Amino acid sequence: MKPVDPRLLRYASASRGFFAVTAAIVLAQTGVIVGFAWALTSALVGVIQGRSVAELWGYVEAAASLVLLRGLLIAASERASARGAAAASLQLRTAVIGAVGRLGPGWLSRRNAASLSLTAGHGLEALDAYFGRYLPQLVATAITMPILIGAITLADPLSGLIVALTIPLIPLFMVLIGLATRGVQQKQYRTLGRLAARFADTVEGLGTLKAFGRQHRAADSIETITRDYKRETMTVLRVSFLSGFALEFLASISVAIVAVTIGFRLLAGDLSLLVGLFVLLLAPEAYLPLRQVGVQFHAASEGVAATDEIFDTLDAARSAPVPDAGAPHAGATVSLHEVRVRRVEHRMPRVSLSVGPGEVVLVAGPSGVGKSSLIAALLGYAEHDGEVRIDGVAVPHARDAVAWAGQRPGLVSGTVAENVALGSPLDSGRIAAALADAGASDIDPGIVLGAGGAGLSGGQAQRVAVARALYRARIVAVPVLVLDEPSSALDADTEAHLWRTLRREADAGRGVLLVSHRRSARAIADEVVELTPPPLSREGSESVASTGVQATDSDPSRARGPEVRA
Repeated sequence: MKPVDPRLLRYASASRGFFAVTAAIVLAQTGVIVGFAWALTSALVGVIQGRSVAELWGYVEAAASLVLLRGLLIAASERASARGAAAASLQLRTAVIGAVGRLGPGWLSRRNAASLSLTAGHGLEALDAYFGRYLPQLVATAITMPILIGAITLADPLSGLIVALTIPLIPLFMVLIGLATRGVQQKQYRTLGRLAARFADTVEGLGTLKAFGRQHRAADSIETITRDYKRETMTVLRVSFLSGFALEFLASISVAIVAVTIGFRLLAGDLSLLVGLFVLLLAPEAYLPLRQVGVQFHAASEGVAATDEIFDTLDAARSAPVPDAGAPHAGATVSLHEVRVRRVEHRMPRVSLSVGPGEVVLVAGPSGVGKSSLIAALLGYAEHDGEVRIDGVAVPHARDAVAWAGQRPGLVSGTVAENVALGSPLDSGRIAAALADAGASDIDPGIVLGAGGAGLSGGQAQRVAVARALYRARIVAVPVLVLDEPSSALDADTEAHLWRTLRREADAGRGVLLVSHRRSARAIADEVVELTPPPLSREGSESVASTGVQATDSDPSRARGPEVRA
C-alpha cells in the first residue's frame, strides 16, 4: 500500500487542505514536545540540585502550559481529521456517481454493482480511520521524527546516532508486515464484496429459486461465504495484533538501548544529568510517530483497499470522458447514421434512421438482432461505429434530446410519484396525467415502493416506467420519446391504450422511436425499420444494403401510415 495514493489528492481536493492543516498542527505539537521536555528536565534537575521553588516555578508553569496546549492541539487534529474525512468521502461519492453516469449501463453491466455499492458506502466510511488516525501519524513521521532526532543529536551526538541507526529497523519490519496485512485485508474485502453480491443476487432471484426449490442451496451458499468472511476477519485481527506487538517490541528495545547507554555514561560522569534526562524524555517521542504509523496502518487498510475500486472507476471515467451533447432545440430531429454497435459476441447490423417531429418510427426484428443495443448507442451507453446526430449535427449521445424507458423499469425506493418525476420537479397534476396515459391510472401515486420497485407487479412497474418517460418528455419538453419494448408485460387492452397515447404524442409534434416485437405496434408507425442479422460477405464486411436495414424517409411531407421495408 502506498503511504498516500496520489489519486486521493486528485479526486478529493479537500484532502489537500487537510494535509496543510495537519502539517501545521503537527509542527506546533513537535515544538510543544521539545519545549515540555526541556522545561520538565530543567525543573527536575533544579529540584535535585536544591534550587528554590521560586526559581523553579517558571519551569513548572511552562511545562503545565505546554501540556494544556498539547491537549488542545490533539483536539484540533481530531476535529480537522473528522472534517477532512467527511469532505473527502462526500467528494469521492459524488465523483463516483458522476463517473458511473458518464460510463453508462454498458460499463456497469460488466461490473459487480453490489460490490461497487458496498465500496461507495461501507468502504468510504472506513476512510474515517484513514484520515483520523493514519494520515496524521504519517505527517507526524515526516515532520516530528526528523526534528526530534535533530534535537537529540544536538544535545547528545552518541544518543542521536543510536536513534538514527535503530529507527530504520521499524520501517523494515513495517514493510514486511504491510505486505502480509495488505494480502489478508484485500482477501477479506473481496470476500465481503462477494457476500454482498451473492446476497443481492439471491434476493433478486428469490422467486425463481423458490419456484425450483433451490432457496436452501442459496442460503447455504451465503452461509458458507459468511463463514469465510468471519475466518478472514479473524486472520486480519491476528496479523494486526502480532504486527503491533512486533513494532512495540522493536521500539522498546531501541529506547532501552538509548537508556542503558545514558545510564552508564551518567555513572561514569561522561554526561550531565540535564542532557541525559532531556534525551531520555525525547527518545520515546522520536519513535512514537513511526510506531503509530504501523499500528494505524491496519485501521486504515480497509478504507484504502476499498478506495482502489473507487479510483479505478474514476480513472475509467477520466480516460473515456463523454462530453455533453448540449441542450436540443424543440422539435429537433434525432438520427442515426451508419451506426453499428460493437459487440464481440455478435455481428450487429449497420443502421441509419431518423426520427423527426410528428413521426413514429418502429424498430422491429428478431430477438438478439440488436434493437436494444441500438437504443444504447443512441443514448451513448454502447460503443459504436457511425454517428448519432441531432438536426444533422454529430453528437456523442442524444440523452438530452430524448425521454427514455428501457426494458427494465429501473424503479427505486420511494413513492410512485417520486419514481415518475425522478430527477424532475414534482407536479401532481402532470404525474396523474402521465400515469393515466401510460395505462396506470389505477396505481395510487402515493404508494411507497421498496427497493427495485417492490410492491408492484411486472406490468405495473413497466407502466410506471413509461409514465416516467412521458412525464420527462412533457415537463422538460424533449423532442423525442424513446421506448424499448414498453408493452412486453401488458395485456392487449392496456397495450392498445398505450399505442393510442404514443400516436397522440406524435400528432402533437413529438417524435417517437419505438422498439417492439408486437405486430400491433405497426398500426401506429409511420415507418418500420426491420433489423435482420447481417450476412457475411466474402471480405467479411457488411454494408447497409446487405443488412436488410433501410433508413427512414426523412421527408416530413410523406403520407402518414405504416411503411414496412425489409
